[in-house]
Amino acid sequence: MKLDAQTIADLATHLEDAELKAHDVTKITDAHPHMDWDDAYAIQDEIRRRKEGRGQRTAGLKAGLTSFAKMKQMGVETPVFGFVSDYMARPDGGEIKTSELIHPKVEAEICIVTKAALRGPGCHVGAVLAAVDFVVPAVEIIDSRYRDFKFDLKSVVADNTSASRFVVGSRMRAIDGLDLRTLGVVLEKNGEIVAMAAGAAVLGNPLTAVAMLANHLGARGQEIPAGTFVMTGGVTEAISVQAGDSVNVRFQDLGSVSMRFV
Repeated sequence: MKLDAQTIADLATHLEDAELKAHDVTKITDAHPHMDWDDAYAIQDEIRRRKEGRGQRTAGLKAGLTSFAKMKQMGVETPVFGFVSDYMARPDGGEIKTSELIHPKVEAEICIVTKAALRGPGCHVGAVLAAVDFVVPAVEIIDSRYRDFKFDLKSVVADNTSASRFVVGSRMRAIDGLDLRTLGVVLEKNGEIVAMAAGAAVLGNPLTAVAMLANHLGARGQEIPAGTFVMTGGVTEAISVQAGDSVNVRFQDLGSVSMRFV
């Protein structure tokens, strides 16, 4: 690590304030060009500690940058990881206030809930498959706090991978009989199809993202506990939304998830 504890705490306060007050900031590596990945995750951990210290529950874990092509483009070998808090959840079919956000975008996600703990190193898709309790559809609303979308990945990790809001569908399915690789997703905005994809868009198999998350946490002495909600990463590209937009996402075998932006 390159940053001292006080700098990490100050940056966590800086970034969380930007999230909670919905104002943008410049990427933190401008002022701290030598910060490393450990620093970035330490800042994220401090943001999580701050939220939990206020009584906000960590509702789940999330993966981002889950496309092989995007990882190659960005010069990294693994996705990035973050968390979502309980106050970020919105009901299926409900409203999302754009006044609380900066420049929101929506991504369709195939999510899982675990029935057994997962820990690396050496976690693989087979272990994840055995640990899945059920599969649920969701939409994540990401909202980078960085001005004009100018950022690098260390800044994104520190900013909790742009976590902002999420909506989980009401239909859950056992993983038996589901092929997450071929599971189709159609994202509609204002009644028009704007994105289509299949689960294989996430690292070839969304469960691969869960295995990578377990290995990432294992390297830090942590695990994915039993009963954890895990967002495996965007199946579709991120679609910009604004007040007045309605979004509906149809998931093969998993029903649909919808929301309105006001």
